[in-house]
Amino acid sequence: MQRPLHEDFLLKETRPHLGGGRHTGDKLTSTYDLVEQMQYLYVRVVKAKELPAKDVTGSCDPYVEVKLGNYKGTTRHFEKKSNPEWNQVFAFSKDRLQASILEVTVKDKDFVKDDFMGRFLFDLNEVPKRVPPDSPLAPQWYRLEDRKGDKVKGELMLAVWMGTQADEAFPEAWHSDAATVTGTDGLSNIRSKVYLSPKLWYLRVNVIEAQDLQPSDKGRYPEVYVKATLGNQVLRTRVSPSRSINPMWNEDLMFVAAESFEEPLILSVEDRIAPNKDEVLGKCAIPIQYVDRRLDYRPVNTRWFNLERHHVVMEGEKKKETKFSSRIHTRICLEGGYHVLDESTHYSSDLRPTAKQLWKNSIGVLELGILNAQGLMPMKTKDGRGTTDAYCVAKYGQKWVRTRTIIDSFTPKWNEQYTWEVADPCTVITIGVFDNCHLHGGGDKPGGARDSRIGKVRIRLSTLETDRVYTHSYPLLVLHPNGVKKMGEIHLAVRFACSSLLNMMHMYSQPLLPKMHYIHPLTVSQLDNLRHQATHIVSMRLSRAEPPLRKEIVEYMLDVGSHMWSMRRSKANFFRIMGVFGGLIAVGKWFDQICNWKNPITTVLIHILFIILVLYPELILPTIFLYLFLIGVWYYRWRPRHPPHMDTRLSHAESANPDELDEEFDTFPTSRPADIVRMRYDRLRSIAGRIQTVVGDLATQGERLQSLLSWRDPRATALFVLFCLIAAIVLYVTPFQVVALLTGFYVLRHPRFRHKLPSVPLNFFRRLPARTDCML
Repeated sequence: MQRPLHEDFLLKETRPHLGGGRHTGDKLTSTYDLVEQMQYLYVRVVKAKELPAKDVTGSCDPYVEVKLGNYKGTTRHFEKKSNPEWNQVFAFSKDRLQASILEVTVKDKDFVKDDFMGRFLFDLNEVPKRVPPDSPLAPQWYRLEDRKGDKVKGELMLAVWMGTQADEAFPEAWHSDAATVTGTDGLSNIRSKVYLSPKLWYLRVNVIEAQDLQPSDKGRYPEVYVKATLGNQVLRTRVSPSRSINPMWNEDLMFVAAESFEEPLILSVEDRIAPNKDEVLGKCAIPIQYVDRRLDYRPVNTRWFNLERHHVVMEGEKKKETKFSSRIHTRICLEGGYHVLDESTHYSSDLRPTAKQLWKNSIGVLELGILNAQGLMPMKTKDGRGTTDAYCVAKYGQKWVRTRTIIDSFTPKWNEQYTWEVADPCTVITIGVFDNCHLHGGGDKPGGARDSRIGKVRIRLSTLETDRVYTHSYPLLVLHPNGVKKMGEIHLAVRFACSSLLNMMHMYSQPLLPKMHYIHPLTVSQLDNLRHQATHIVSMRLSRAEPPLRKEIVEYMLDVGSHMWSMRRSKANFFRIMGVFGGLIAVGKWFDQICNWKNPITTVLIHILFIILVLYPELILPTIFLYLFLIGVWYYRWRPRHPPHMDTRLSHAESANPDELDEEFDTFPTSRPADIVRMRYDRLRSIAGRIQTVVGDLATQGERLQSLLSWRDPRATALFVLFCLIAAIVLYVTPFQVVALLTGFYVLRHPRFRHKLPSVPLNFFRRLPARTDCML
C-alpha cells in the first residue's frame, strides 16, 4: 500500500481576488484579469527650466528627490545644466504609504552638502486615478516653492497619478520596494523583462571530396580528414579510405547556428602524420549568412571552395612564401525543416520547425498570472539575518519572461501577467523561482555569486480544460544532497484559451515533430550533441541581455544535465515501468483466479461469454471497444481536476539515501575521494550484473525459439516438425470454432483436472538449446 504524500508537498487550490473581483472560474474580460490588482502612486519627473544658479559660473548640478514618508528616490544629476531633462518614473506601493503628503524637491549636487533649490508638495487625497486603456496623464509645469511656501525661481514638469501594475510606466519605474538597491546596475537587475531566445538553425555540412592536396611528405599515403569549426563547435570526419591526394568522404556534419550568423564556418583539411601530430593541408572560411536554406528534403547544389595554405620555401638566404590552391567539394545548407531541440522532448514548450514559412496558425493563447509566493526560505545572510530577494522566470516557446525582484521578502507579491501564443497543446510551460544575488554588483566579478534556485513548476497544457482559470498554490521542491526540501509555495493563475476546437483536435493526429525529423532522422548521439550546443548558445545569448538572464538560470529551466546517471532516477523509472505493466499483471492475476475457479459464478459467466464470442467472432472487436468506452465514461467521474505537479514519491526523492543523492550531485568528472568512487563503481557493477543477467535470459529465450527449426538439436527439431505436420492436418479438417472452444475449455478447466507439474510444451521449450554454451 502506497503511503500518502506529505501534506506540504500537495497542490492547493485557492480563491484569490483576480482583476479586482473574486474569481468565479469563468473567463474574465478585464485587463490583467489573472492577477490581483496592486495600487501604486506614480510620479513622473520630466524636466525643469530656469533653475537658479548656485555658483559663480552661473549654472548648477540639479537632481530631483521624491520623498514619501521614509521612502526616498532620486533622479540622476546633471552637471552645469539649468534646464535638465530626466523623464524618470517613481512608483510607491499604496500598501506601504507612510504619509499623506508627497514632497518633490530639486537639489543642487555638491561635494559637502547638497543645496536646496525648491520643492513642491502634493496632497495624496487630490491625486487623480488612471486605469489603462486611458491615455497617459499629461505632465504639467509647477512653480517651485521654498520651505516657507513662497514661490521661487524655477519650474518643474511633473505628472502624479494613482494607478495599478497594468500601467505602461510600471516596468521601467523605480519602486519603493527596492529603495535599498543603489546604482544603475543594481536597479537594472530587479526590473521585469521579456526575452526572446535566438533563432536557431541546424547547419548541415556534407563533405564530399577534396582535390589536388599537397602533403609535405610525398613518399607516404596521406591520412586525410576534414575538421569543421563553427564557434566553439568542432567536428571531424573519418579518415578518408582512399588515402590519396584526391580523398573522398561523403559524410554529414551537423552544427547549431544562431542568427545573425556572426561566426563563419571554417573547414580545415588535415593530414594525420603521427598519433598526436597533424599537418594542415588547407583552410577555407565560409560565411553562414550566404549559405542556402532548405525547407524540405530536396538536396541543394554542391559547391567547390578553394583551400588556402601558406608555405614558406628557403631560396638561399631569402624566404619566399608560395600559395598552393587545393579545392574541397561540399554541400552546405541551413535546415529550416527541423526543430532545433534545446529542451527535452518530454517537456518541450515549442515543436515548430525553424523556418516560419512552415509554421501553422496558432490554436490558442496561454495566459499566466504570477501572483505571489508564500513561506520562502532564507537564501542568504545580510546584516546578520536571513533574507531572500525573489524573482520568477517563465519560459514557453522562444519567449522568456522575468518578473521584477521583490527585495527582502519571504512572501513576495508580483501580480504580473504574461501571454503566449500556443501552436501545439502537447507542450509544457516552465516557471522557476530564484534568489537574486546580483543587486550590489558582486555577481559580475569573476567567480562571483550565482542566483540560487528556489524551485520550479511545470504545467502541461494538454492537461488543462480550455477557457478555465486554474488558481493553485504549487509547492516549490528542490532536491539537495541531504534530501528533498520544500522551499516555499508559488501562487499561479493559468488559463488556456482555444481559438478553434476543431484545429486543436486535429493537432492530435499530427506528428509531434516536423516531418524532416522522420524523413531524414538524426541519430540519438547527434541529437544529444546538438541539444548541448543549442542550450549553450541560448544561455550565452541571454546572459548578454540587459538585465542578463544568467547561465545558471537558463540551464536550470532547460534541465541541462538531466541525462546524467542517477540511482534515484533509475529506481523511479523502474517503478514507472512496473506501474505501466501493473494493469497487465492485474489482468493476469484475475485470469489466474478465473482458471482456478476462485469464484465459480464469475468463471461460469466467463465460459458463457467465451462461447458467444467464439460462435460470433464478429462481436470480438465491438465488445472490446465498447468495454473501453464504458471504462472511460466510468472514470470520467474521477477525472483529475487539478494540473499535475512535482511528485516526490514518484521521483523517489523521499526514499533516496544520502549516498545516492551525493552521487547525483557529484560533478562530471567526479570530484569525490577514491574510496567513495570505488564503492560506487562496485555498486554500479553489481546493478549492471543483474541487468546483464536479465538481458542474457531474454536472449536465451529468443535463441530457443530460433532453434526450433535450426536442427541444432535434431531430435527436438524432428519432434517439432512432426508436430507441425499433424497440427496442420488436424486444423485443416477441424472447424476453427471447435479448435477455439476446445482450447478455451482446456485453459479454463477445473483445478481437479490440473497438475502442479509444468506443462508438456513448457518442458519441451526449456529443453531447447541456446547459444549460452558458446559464451566465454
